[in-house]
Amino acid sequence: MDSDITHLKTFIRQALIEDIGDGDHTSLSTIPAGQQGEAKLLVKDHGILAGVSVALEIFKAVDSALKVEVHISDGAEVQPGDIAFFVKGSVHSILAAERLVLNVMQRMSGVATTTHRVVKLLEGTDTKVLDTRKTTPGLRYLEKLAVKIGGGVNHRFGLYDMILIKDNHVDYAGGTAKAIEAAKSYIHANGLNIPIEIEVRNISELNEVINSSGVDRILLDNFAFDQLKEAVAVINKRFITEASGGITEDNVLEYAQCGVDYVSMGALTHSVKSLDMSLKAVESN
Repeated sequence: MDSDITHLKTFIRQALIEDIGDGDHTSLSTIPAGQQGEAKLLVKDHGILAGVSVALEIFKAVDSALKVEVHISDGAEVQPGDIAFFVKGSVHSILAAERLVLNVMQRMSGVATTTHRVVKLLEGTDTKVLDTRKTTPGLRYLEKLAVKIGGGVNHRFGLYDMILIKDNHVDYAGGTAKAIEAAKSYIHANGLNIPIEIEVRNISELNEVINSSGVDRILLDNFAFDQLKEAVAVINKRFITEASGGITEDNVLEYAQCGVDYVSMGALTHSVKSLDMSLKAVESN
């Protein structure tokens, strides 16, 4: 949790520097210093709200004196006209935070909404949806948080928290068995406690993995449905199974019905539509 907060604060600091630079000269030139005001976060789309908790940290970073009254929390279904929160305080501070809050919440809500649709499609199966590393550079923490808010499951965060032996690793290592043995030796030599997953491209490679030991999860990549069902039967619950490659909202249920534990979808983060929302001034009575 502490590392999450540190990561988030670093992101907010860098994003504010990028946006504000040496000052919000429009607000500074048009609005008197010290003017107080109120704004509301207006939702303009149907979907799943995400990023409220991040918005609170952004407002705090900009001006700890800002007061936020949350009406709708992360994970809630929203529709046009809903008001997620009100923020009160320095108008200069509200406007300095506005674009970062909107960019974050619109993007995160789009990811959460897409994930939620997939989770609903998988209802009635034992399969869960995973995200991938196909994220926007610098925004991985936020996009993976949005996947969780939408009901999905996070895969590895980066290259450091799991060994995932993919086709290139196998080919460079000289084969499946050699790659697995090298990974096990590396973990032992470095005193690591991380899982090993390996990608297989066909039943032959699958059998080679099964005959080896030390793997926690098998990634079945670009298998046709009949091959995937065969692979799941061969594995027979001895390993955690994951399907990947070309999985979309149109076919994800068919993949799940093959019996895999997880389906991984890069589309959760790399090609989502952001939810439309705006931060609007509230006129004083």
